[in-house]
This record gives sequence, structure tokens and C-alpha cells, in this order.
Amino acid sequence: MIIVGLTGGIGSGKTTVAKEFQSLGIPVYIADVEAKKLMNRSKVIKRKLIALFGDKAYIEGKLNRPFIANIIFNDTSYLSKMNGIVHPKVARHFEKWVAKQDAPYVIKEVAILFENGGDKQCDFTIIVTAPKSLRIKRLLKRDNTSEEKIKSIMKNQWSDAKKVALSDFVISNKTLEKTKLQVLDIHQQILSKTQ
Repeated sequence: MIIVGLTGGIGSGKTTVAKEFQSLGIPVYIADVEAKKLMNRSKVIKRKLIALFGDKAYIEGKLNRPFIANIIFNDTSYLSKMNGIVHPKVARHFEKWVAKQDAPYVIKEVAILFENGGDKQCDFTIIVTAPKSLRIKRLLKRDNTSEEKIKSIMKNQWSDAKKVALSDFVISNKTLEKTKLQVLDIHQQILSKTQ
């Protein structure tokens, strides 16, 4: 099975691009969504996150996201510790998911693909880019957050230029129509490499 990694900075439009691939019949695994599910149902992850963040990490059995986000925002070393707990479980879950798919290739949408070496498990990689001002505008509309917080998150992410240099394909996500055409073109290129 060919695995295509899909990544991009916050607000770049990874989810929009993922949906376009799904509309072409390509299965998409959204790592962040699956990670959240695993953090709420895996007893091993729960136990380790409580050991890391304390008893307030969970409220009534559900992950206390604002509490954890606040800790990570003030000390980013906690993010790599949390990722060390969650990512191996997500990787195993992804492998099981891939084994069940029947398609020419699958997409794995991951916010931090290159940063944690996830690109090494991919046959191809795609980065979604968008101008910083457009990304901020989208996030202010989508999330109940401040421009300051968005810029802080962006500052902690790798630059688009760094990720573009490592990617096989680049999607410039400024308008939906142009994005759809780019997805279709990449889809056809990947299909031609699967035959």
C-alpha cells in the first residue's frame, strides 16, 4: 500500500485538502483526530498522561484539553513528552487501519510529519501552504482564540520553506477551485506511480 503523508502549518487547509482526496475515493487517516480518540479511550495513555500532567489531566474520564494546552503553552518541553506517549500508539493504530484499506493509496494527514520523522514511513509527501495572513484570518474565524496565540503556535512550527524543501508535492491553498485542481493533478500523478 502506498502511503502519502499530508501536512501543513496550522490554518493552511490540511482538512480541506484531505476532504478533496476523500471525494476522489482515497481513504484518509487524520492523525490528530485519532490521537484525541486514543487519549480518551486508551487506559495506558491515560495513566501516562496523568503521571505527566497530574490528576487534572482528565475530567470525568475525558481529556482536559484546556488544562493541558495551558501547560504546553507555558513550557513546550511537555509537548514532546506528551508526543512520546501518544505517537507510538497512533503509529500502531495507523498500521492496523492501513491493513484494512482497499485503495491504490492512502493519505495520512499529520500536523507534524517531518518534525517527528513520520515522512520516512511515507512513499510521497504533500505540504499544504497558504499565506500567513490568510491562515490567521481562517483560524480567527474557525477557533475561539486570539491572534497572539495563533502567532505563538506558528512560531513553534517549522516554516513552510523548510517543509516545502522536503516535500514531493506542494498545494498552494488560496482558493478552493485552484486547490481542487491541484489535488486532482497530484492524485493522477500518484496513480500513475502505482501502476
